[in-house]
Formats: sequence, C-alpha cells, structure tokens
Amino acid sequence: MMVPLTFTKVGETKCIERINGKDDAKRFLNNLGFVEGSEVSIVSEIAGNLIVMIKDTRVAISREMANRIVV
Repeated sequence: MMVPLTFTKVGETKCIERINGKDDAKRFLNNLGFVEGSEVSIVSEIAGNLIVMIKDTRVAISREMANRIVV
C-alpha cells in the first residue's frame, strides 16, 4: 500500500515509489536525493517538519514536501 511519507513512523525505512507535485517541487526533491527507488527513513519529527535520512544524509523537509513523497 502506497502512502505519503508523513504516514511513516520514526525509525521506519521505506522505499520511495513516486514523487507527486509540480515540476519545481519534483526537481527540488530530486536535488536533495529523493528519487524513485531510494530508501528513506524518518529520524525525527519537530513541529510537524521531518528530519529524514536519505542516501546517508540527514535532510529537513516540511510536512508539505513530505506529503508529496509516496512510499
């Protein structure tokens, strides 16, 4: 079952299935390493924003951006 990244619990590792949104948003996420087939895990959640681990790098993204990442 594919769900937005925001439905993932802290510590879970998921595979990115799809990136939704307009071209600018997709390009922004791609530049951060969020590409289909990559593994991503949530490190922590602070005030609704997420700290995620992608390609051995910690990245902070907003809840709005995280909702565009389908795992």
